[in-house]
Amino acid sequence: MQIPTLENNPTSVIHLIGGEKGGVGKSMVARVLAQYFIDREWPFVGFDTDRSHGSLRRFYADHSSEVLVDRYEALDRIVEAAMERAGVRVLVDLAAQTHEPLVKWMDESGVLDMGNLSGFTLKYWHVMDSGRDSVDLLAKLFDKFGHRVHYVVVRNQLRGSDFGMLERSGLLERAAMLGARLVDLKQLHTPLVQKIDARNSSFWAAKNTVAGASGPLLGIMERQRLKLWLGHAYGEVEKAGP
Repeated sequence: MQIPTLENNPTSVIHLIGGEKGGVGKSMVARVLAQYFIDREWPFVGFDTDRSHGSLRRFYADHSSEVLVDRYEALDRIVEAAMERAGVRVLVDLAAQTHEPLVKWMDESGVLDMGNLSGFTLKYWHVMDSGRDSVDLLAKLFDKFGHRVHYVVVRNQLRGSDFGMLERSGLLERAAMLGARLVDLKQLHTPLVQKIDARNSSFWAAKNTVAGASGPLLGIMERQRLKLWLGHAYGEVEKAGP
């Protein structure tokens, strides 16, 4: 499969990183995508919907800004960013409990209809853990949008790797019918995540720390673990066709 690039796919893509449930790792997926785009020198614009703990604004401040889901004028910037430049990636980190106001804006603004005419596609990344809530939310997402968006189902191993409940739900078969991509995100060692977060570092900065920088430094083996984890994550991103 050919991986889309700005040369062979000039269509802009709006990546909605959701899952609605708090604590399933939506922001970690958004950070991986941000670093992936930067490493490949693909232009992207990030929007952060979390007013108090915005990860994109914290770790990738040069590429992102806040967008308030309760203001249509603010959400309009997402579509405007996708239309202003062909081939741009627009990355939206959706905080918990933002799905309903986002859908209301999309419905009342005709966002899905605009995509076909205005040169952008919409991709919804449903980030989930192995619990029942995430499975139920995925079903509701499919019920709401059907074939109208592109889906990426992210099985985040943050709390374990047993996704038997999802496999028994019948939703994987439904996902296949809808053309969804299925990817897995391995758990990154918790103390390593804490060190990276303490430095407010991008993944690139964390891998290339120097003495005297603020926050705890990563050791040689910690940098190696981060490199391997990020390499696996990038491979999964490429399965989804970024």
